[in-house]
Amino acid sequence: MQGKSKRILILTTAYLPQVGGSELAIKNVTDRLPEFDFDLITSRFSSDVPLYEKIGNVNVYRVGNFLSRFSFLLPKNFLPIAVFFKARRLIAQHGPYDLIHAYQASQAAGGGWLLKWAYPRIPFLVTVQEGKILTSQSMLTRFFRYFIFKKADHATVISNYLAKYVASQNKNLPVTIIPNGVDLNKFPVSSFQFPVKDKTVITVSRLVEKNGVKDLIEAIAVVAKKIPDVRLMVIGDGDLKTDLIKRSESLGMENNVSFLGEIDNNLLPHYLAKAMVFVRPSLSEGLGISFLEAMAAGVPIIGTPVGGIIDFLEDGETGLFCKVKDTQDIGEKIIRILSDKELHDKLANQGRELVRREYDWDIIVQKFRDIYETITK
Repeated sequence: MQGKSKRILILTTAYLPQVGGSELAIKNVTDRLPEFDFDLITSRFSSDVPLYEKIGNVNVYRVGNFLSRFSFLLPKNFLPIAVFFKARRLIAQHGPYDLIHAYQASQAAGGGWLLKWAYPRIPFLVTVQEGKILTSQSMLTRFFRYFIFKKADHATVISNYLAKYVASQNKNLPVTIIPNGVDLNKFPVSSFQFPVKDKTVITVSRLVEKNGVKDLIEAIAVVAKKIPDVRLMVIGDGDLKTDLIKRSESLGMENNVSFLGEIDNNLLPHYLAKAMVFVRPSLSEGLGISFLEAMAAGVPIIGTPVGGIIDFLEDGETGLFCKVKDTQDIGEKIIRILSDKELHDKLANQGRELVRREYDWDIIVQKFRDIYETITK
């Protein structure tokens, strides 16, 4: 007789239809673990999304919308309380969970911290995927995270960089490195045969300071002096979009740089197939899933040696390193790949093989299965 499925409560500040690294990670993991029963509590800061819906294998409960009517209440800061009381109601209705799993040590994880006080016997797992420069965040944010890590029973992180950060917060907390993965079915081998392409560069980035898109645009101006027909596709949106458009115009690059905005994630392979090189000269990076997706598509990558990028980018083997905020160096690395087909094909082949070997979602999910089984014994 088959045993009762273990029940896992996921806490996350944002979830689908909002799309980001954590949201996609949760969806990919839960879709591949049908043997577990998942509930998820997240924020509802828009009345356009329902309070409850089933997404894949997950019962999604949203809380907090009433607070958004009163901006002075700072709704996100009240999310831990809303999460706590919603979880209490679910436990009262259906019994205790076998595991509480918070994605990101943020507001929703604060609800997990409160639940750990109320239900000390339920294991508390925190997954850290932060891509920002952690030491530059506010004292309040760092203080908040410190107490979450002190109360957690286990942590998973997406890179060695974040493992060191968590250890600095609680040296006694067990930490397992489980990177985000790539769905290789979206990037079939038959689709990447290194056809002759235009001199097209692509970046997939939120248009914020840490992703170095301004440096990339300035580097394209460097490239254009030697390769006038170079093109840059910028996929993504963000606060800096207007400034970046103005910068490309001031450099005379308005015909070389295209801002495509946000795209459906399912269309990403189509755009990557048009590019000869992917570049993101980040100032910080938790891991960099966009790099891995480019590698899966057979597109050589250029990145900076920061954060989690060094876990998968081996200079000259799976990509090329460029210097942080050095537009001349970034431009020279782009020129190398655009001008050298042998190097292009080598980086493309070895990058894709690395992703197939270590970052396929089916491999990643097995690691989460092992963690869940170990913690809930």
